[in-house]
Amino acid sequence: MTDLQANTELLTKLNGLAAGLFLLTAFGMIAMRQVLACLKLFVWQSILLAASATILGFQHSSVHLFVVAVITVGTKSILIPWLLVRLVSQEAYARREISQVLNIPTSLLLGMALVILAYFASSPLLGASQDPFVRMNLPVGTAGVLLGAYAVVVRREAVPQVIGLLAMENGSFLAGICIAPDLPIIAELAAAFDVLIIALVMGLLTRRIRERTGMTVVGKLASLKED
Repeated sequence: MTDLQANTELLTKLNGLAAGLFLLTAFGMIAMRQVLACLKLFVWQSILLAASATILGFQHSSVHLFVVAVITVGTKSILIPWLLVRLVSQEAYARREISQVLNIPTSLLLGMALVILAYFASSPLLGASQDPFVRMNLPVGTAGVLLGAYAVVVRREAVPQVIGLLAMENGSFLAGICIAPDLPIIAELAAAFDVLIIALVMGLLTRRIRERTGMTVVGKLASLKED
């Protein structure tokens, strides 16, 4: 075995570990009932996304992927969580349970079904590629998008829904960095800026809604009437 093959095998194993842990964090965000715990899992998921981008950067000798890793850590692991904690009332994080439509065992079973669906949905592209990084990141990233969307649907409160949206973006990035490792840096900066603005706006709206109504449960907010 040549040194190049040995390095590729090592990077493939490390990327598989990062992708597996990434998927576990996606399941954890479904299973957790505390907002702060979900936010911490999002931070770890973003770190794992950055780790995968770094590994792919070494594999493809791509400066763009190293920049993606730095941007991801700076915005998603530090800046966005700090903004959400600062903008949203601490009472929202102190609550013991998040209100959601389905219980945790049912959510985990449906989550497993979504992972299987993600694998079959990405299988046409997997058949056309022999790249082990694509074959790992694409189905896991697709599963991350579906699990994030599921969290948005079943959660009844604004802050967990925002975290679900951010998790969806993480999943799409995990799939995207393996398909287009040389995506221009300006595109990565634009995407990171858009996500930051979304988190800022949603945090401000959530804070204002809580100040006026004393709650952030979306279903109940929809039933409010003007005097």
